[in-house]
Amino acid sequence: MNSQELAKANLPDSPGVYFFKQGGSVLYIGRATSLKDRVRSYFGSDLIATRGPLLVDMVFQASELSFTITDSVLEAIILEASLIRKHQPKYNTKEKDNKSFNCVVITKEAFPRVLIVRKRDLDQGKNDVVAKYTFGPFPQGSSIVEGLRIIRKIFPFRDKCTPLAGKPCFNAQIGLCPGVCAGNVSAKEYGKIIARIKLFFEGKKAILIRKMEKEMKDYAKKQEFEKAGELKRQTFALTHIQDVALIKNRESFSTETGESQYSATFRIEAYDIAHLSGKDTVGVMTVLEDGQPAKSQYRKFKIKRGDGAHDIANLREIIQRRLTHTEWPHPQMIVTDGNEVQRRAVEEIIAEAKLSIPVVSVTKDERHKARAIIGEANLVEKYKRAILLANSEAHRFAIGYHRNLRTRNFH
Repeated sequence: MNSQELAKANLPDSPGVYFFKQGGSVLYIGRATSLKDRVRSYFGSDLIATRGPLLVDMVFQASELSFTITDSVLEAIILEASLIRKHQPKYNTKEKDNKSFNCVVITKEAFPRVLIVRKRDLDQGKNDVVAKYTFGPFPQGSSIVEGLRIIRKIFPFRDKCTPLAGKPCFNAQIGLCPGVCAGNVSAKEYGKIIARIKLFFEGKKAILIRKMEKEMKDYAKKQEFEKAGELKRQTFALTHIQDVALIKNRESFSTETGESQYSATFRIEAYDIAHLSGKDTVGVMTVLEDGQPAKSQYRKFKIKRGDGAHDIANLREIIQRRLTHTEWPHPQMIVTDGNEVQRRAVEEIIAEAKLSIPVVSVTKDERHKARAIIGEANLVEKYKRAILLANSEAHRFAIGYHRNLRTRNFH
């Protein structure tokens, strides 16, 4: 093929999957955020430098180009994997060893788990996963990891917790598990969730939406308005999934309200302190951006002054030190571990710095499980899931840092 033939294809500026063919035989399948821009890149003078001689040969051999538009990049990723598996195109299989790629697996259990597993491990039985359904392999592992996070916000599922354990797991507390662990959902109801996830990964979104809309009407007729409302929110999220897919356009999405919130990244910073009887006291900062951990921005602080066991003084110190880093972007929310005393201490420092950043505090029970969130009610309601995740990450990070420090000091 050449650039003149490319112009005839009339490629749209939309996400989708493209096919290079020769005499009806599929040579190569790829996916794109923009079909127009992605396919055009195969006809640039720098193709051999950017993609290598194998794909230069593929373009030379190809005599035909076609494409399928999808509603989102995530759907393009799923369709690409399905079509590569079906057609086994010559140049896709030559380009990479797909045994190292990730697959999405739905396990064969009463309450199935939805997991990401390497194809190699699956083929060799290196784990205890018994797959009922397998999707993929997916050429870009990080994309399907991000994609599954998006799907989980629409259809919460089980991945690790023990069914009917009697208490909600952390993911249940933040709305990412339907409460299999706590007995909040029956095997039959959970099976409906799994069936919806399966249809989505089979590329049958239109069928899935039709089924959900019918269920929604049935629930409404029976005056089961809570179930009908949940299906309405899920259907809205599915039909607007392009708003939250893998185009890195710095937006967040709420399946609770069914709204997209555009402009800038919503940044949450969470802080925690760890010490052993006042010794080796450390503090940490963790960061969430648009509801996802930004681990490269996590920070550690060794407490330099004050009583090592005085958590308020320690918290004041790390917040004050954090505010000296003007090169770090300011958060839209700060999360502390503790009660109203901790929250007010941080608010005072923020006010002294002439900043306006809301502060919330996560109170814990005797087993250090989240009991309540103190702060501005509308923000707590809107960002509850992210607040709990940020707080959990801060606690985990602080404990790990303190343990490592103690070990080094002991030796």
